[in-house]
Amino acid sequence: MHKLPGESFSPPATLVFLLAAACGLTVANIYYVQPLIGLIGPELGMDPRHSSWMVTFTQLGYAAGLLLLVPLGDMVENRRLLVTTVAASVPALLAAGLARNSAVFLTAGGLIGLTSVSVQMLLPLAAHLTSDHQRGRIVGNIMSGLLLGILLARPVASVMADAYGWRAVFLLSSVLMTSLAVILWFTLPHRQPEAKHAYVDLLKSLWRLPITYPVLLRLGLYQAAAFACISLFWTAVPLFLMHAYGYHQRGIAGFALIGAAGALSAPIAGRLADRGIGRLGTLVSLASIIIAFSMAAWGGLVSHSVWMLALAGVLLDAGVQFNLVFSQRTLYALAPALRSRLNGVFIAIFFIGGALGSVLVSPLLATLGWAGICGLGLLLPLLALGYFLTDREAVPTGRWF
Repeated sequence: MHKLPGESFSPPATLVFLLAAACGLTVANIYYVQPLIGLIGPELGMDPRHSSWMVTFTQLGYAAGLLLLVPLGDMVENRRLLVTTVAASVPALLAAGLARNSAVFLTAGGLIGLTSVSVQMLLPLAAHLTSDHQRGRIVGNIMSGLLLGILLARPVASVMADAYGWRAVFLLSSVLMTSLAVILWFTLPHRQPEAKHAYVDLLKSLWRLPITYPVLLRLGLYQAAAFACISLFWTAVPLFLMHAYGYHQRGIAGFALIGAAGALSAPIAGRLADRGIGRLGTLVSLASIIIAFSMAAWGGLVSHSVWMLALAGVLLDAGVQFNLVFSQRTLYALAPALRSRLNGVFIAIFFIGGALGSVLVSPLLATLGWAGICGLGLLLPLLALGYFLTDREAVPTGRWF
């Protein structure tokens, strides 16, 4: 492969499609477990009060990978790093599919999360290969693949589990990841970062980034609240549908499929971000999440409407995705040489928020029911909105893109 000029190159449509597909297939590994905890937990002897830990372990593994592996994108040749990380997910997926007790499954889940961070290596690579004026559009298009992977993972996992059992989901994904590693090796361009760092120095530099770029911490906390909400909703709603409406896996799959419509917002968000309305976009995104949980509360507690719950899921997904695209557009403009590290810290911050959201699902449902889920879902974006309104500082470039 030839080296490609970073800032002046616009990726061909075939490469953008490959990157989007790779993001979707890889990130789906983190989300297969969400609609399946009602099946996996009893088979592996897990206490129902702790069943949502299956989601939490995967998300914590992902957060660890963001801090330990993603920064290597600023130091190690990108194609080799990506392919190695994708290939490393294969044994983790096999372990999950073959697990006979909860300890093995939870460990495998953490490793699945750790190795799925290849997604966040692909996005900075795409930003490096795209000119400034097209970056929001290209990243938005690739994000649509990533977000479709997140949203379609749930219905696909439900349908497969209904037909072949939950283990088949992880075993099939191990085959897909093997194929993807081969395709990426022969397709991705070669990119060797110019910066030369010792790994320890690279990790130390992560702690300085939120101080050097205060907007990084702000954007991370906004998205942490948003992602906690999406994790809260999509971990809880399959259990709520099973217990309150008698849904089985196919019904849950149909519900989750409706939520995938929210992924259509990512390309739109990318184009709007290129026009310089990131700050307004953050405000609208947080407001959308508040409205979504208001609808979820009404649908689940008052009107008992599954359609209202589904529309709440669509609006929630769209709001979280908008905020993510706007935030990444801003971060990629800050310091090109630090993109992998900035992206890693940003995603790690909000995935920790997602992990906290998922770990609270089981105790909230057990003690307060759907009202507790919706109450926390309303509180988090309201707190983020209050924090947003305190912002009076400009980013180093002078504005929010």
